[in-house]
Amino acid sequence: MENDTAQTAQDQWMNTQGLARYLHIHEKQVYALLKTGRLPGTKATGKWLFSRRLIDAWLEDEARKNLTEVRQRSRRSEGALLAAGSDDPLLTMLIAAAGRSVPGGAIFSAVTGSVEGLRALGEGYTDVAWSHLLDAETGSYNTPAVVGRYLGDRETATVHLFNREVGFVTAAGNPKGIAAFSDLVRPGITFVNRQEGSGIRLLTEARLRAAGIDPGRIRGFERSVCTHAEVGMAVRAGRADAGVAVGAVARMLGLAFVPLTEESFDMILERETFFSGTVQSLLDILQGEVFQESVRGLGGYDFTRSGRVLT
Repeated sequence: MENDTAQTAQDQWMNTQGLARYLHIHEKQVYALLKTGRLPGTKATGKWLFSRRLIDAWLEDEARKNLTEVRQRSRRSEGALLAAGSDDPLLTMLIAAAGRSVPGGAIFSAVTGSVEGLRALGEGYTDVAWSHLLDAETGSYNTPAVVGRYLGDRETATVHLFNREVGFVTAAGNPKGIAAFSDLVRPGITFVNRQEGSGIRLLTEARLRAAGIDPGRIRGFERSVCTHAEVGMAVRAGRADAGVAVGAVARMLGLAFVPLTEESFDMILERETFFSGTVQSLLDILQGEVFQESVRGLGGYDFTRSGRVLT
């Protein structure tokens, strides 16, 4: 228990080296940010210390500022749209394909997690939100009751993009036999989590509550990354034994995959935006045989309902 407490304290505070690893930048860049006065930190016994909670809040604030700036710039390009929200390898390929098909019709997308993506749309920072939030009451995804709490009085449409397979990503062959959330509390198991507000993080927390598992018992629970690929790379590099991600990541990186559920991945946008050439092109590509065949090797995706307007 004392070791767990010490580990938690280490997770909550970081020195300059720890912050550099957390932000995936060089330590010199940390000092450069400190000189600008933009980075929240405190000095103790002559050394800089950083609260993980304050750093996460600073990152969210910086992301919002960047979204506003990019949206203003995107308006100079007719047809360009700004999106934010969840992350998916197939979505990245779809956005790239749509950008190539419409002159000036690029979609600038920020990985913020489903909740922050919906908030950004509700506050007018973006044109599109990518989301896969589960409504625990109905068992459906992205219902009006779930997404509406972040959108204010905006009139929006929810358009289905694809279903995807989500589960545990582990080392090849799953040497530690991880098959359920209860396995994460076993000695010697390290977990890599997703950032707060992401659909995967909310799914993980819901499954833990249902199983009566205290997240504090899971080694690594407070360490988070922002994309499915980062989850896979943490496992591939041996920094973690398991994380929750899409099956496509496991297959691309040669890792084992234990399915947990199938999610509905959707696009939420204002009705006016839905009829834009860029969005219609994206949907045409998604529903086309050429694109679907090109991504079939990823596995774990279902396009049966692609393009259907849900609300």
